[in-house]
Amino acid sequence: MNADKLRSLQAPLKAQYRERPDSALVTLRAEGRVGENVTCKIETGKARVEAGLHPATGGDGHSACSADMLLEALVGCAGVTLRAVATALGIPLRNATIQAEGDLDFRGTLGVSKDVPVGFKKIRLHFDLDTDASEDQIATLIRLTERYCVVYETLNHPADISVLHRVISR
Repeated sequence: MNADKLRSLQAPLKAQYRERPDSALVTLRAEGRVGENVTCKIETGKARVEAGLHPATGGDGHSACSADMLLEALVGCAGVTLRAVATALGIPLRNATIQAEGDLDFRGTLGVSKDVPVGFKKIRLHFDLDTDASEDQIATLIRLTERYCVVYETLNHPADISVLHRVISR
């Protein structure tokens, strides 16, 4: 894909969203059903994933760990955003590798220590870029990738989450 093709794909969407801002609000969904051996089968409409306990919490390592999936979502979103920004700005990007790593103290999630928070303490996102772009172009590329990456921005500025429930049988 080149910048002209990307612009031609996005131009009618941008125009629509300017004219009718409410049409830009899309609700994405994922659904899961609890399974055997402390797992949850997740359906997103795109793929099926079975999430389970991380080995550090007693899992057998055969199911995807939700924390790993969070990092994978960050890498996927950052990679797509990086490529789109590079394409839109005409920044030559022959290749790129994106890595995310996060520090997680499992004492929190296992309730071993109330002083240890549940969740990642720190996440690092790293880009290895194969490009001849200038330092200024690279700085712009990274800055705009951060700005427009949905997962990065959501992690950096957490969304309000509401938790609802209903009992379907007694």
